[in-house]
Amino acid sequence: MDDTPVITIDGPSGAGKGTVAQKLALTLGFHLLDSGAVYRAAALQALNCGADLNSEKSVMAAISDMDATFQPHPDGVQVMLGGIDVTPQLRLETTGNAASKVAVMARVRESVLDEQRSFRQPPGLVADGRDMGTVVFPDARLKVFLSASVEVRALRRAKQLKDKGIEVTIESLLQEIGARDDRDSTREHSPLVAAPDAFIIDSSDLSISDVVTQILAVIPQVTVAE
Repeated sequence: MDDTPVITIDGPSGAGKGTVAQKLALTLGFHLLDSGAVYRAAALQALNCGADLNSEKSVMAAISDMDATFQPHPDGVQVMLGGIDVTPQLRLETTGNAASKVAVMARVRESVLDEQRSFRQPPGLVADGRDMGTVVFPDARLKVFLSASVEVRALRRAKQLKDKGIEVTIESLLQEIGARDDRDSTREHSPLVAAPDAFIIDSSDLSISDVVTQILAVIPQVTVAE
């Protein structure tokens, strides 16, 4: 295994792991992997090709020749598909729901492993997702599992969408988040679960800064820095 230090942040949708990972990477001067963007890119490719999202064969046919690039961006990552910036489309609910469906497929997960691991470069990497500490980087020096109640996550998502001018109901978001949690935690391959050695944080009553502070306090104990 590469000895470049990795910090993984796993957790369910809306727990705040993306924002935490961005701030942590910026603080440490590390690279950032938003694994959700990789799956959303694959899902968007499948949608654009008219693939059947319930058919692994159909999805794999759509993404087999996917031309995607991932570049650092102030807001996380900029994603190009076929030379076109599709970053805004990745944050749509339709893309997120599609990503949750294709992410349960074993061949899809296997196909993006090398892409995700290629982000591991000196001086270090902060990787957020759902199986970063259990499957993608099992040798990570620090594994964090970030959780929050479904109600809090729904409220956070509602605010994000409202800020973008998109009106949704809390009830619909609760249903969508609940369904996504169920798919992620019960899927056969790489289910959402905290690694046995993960540092677990419930962010329900914490700010992003509070969470980052807790993680930074743990880092010296696991000797992330050489």
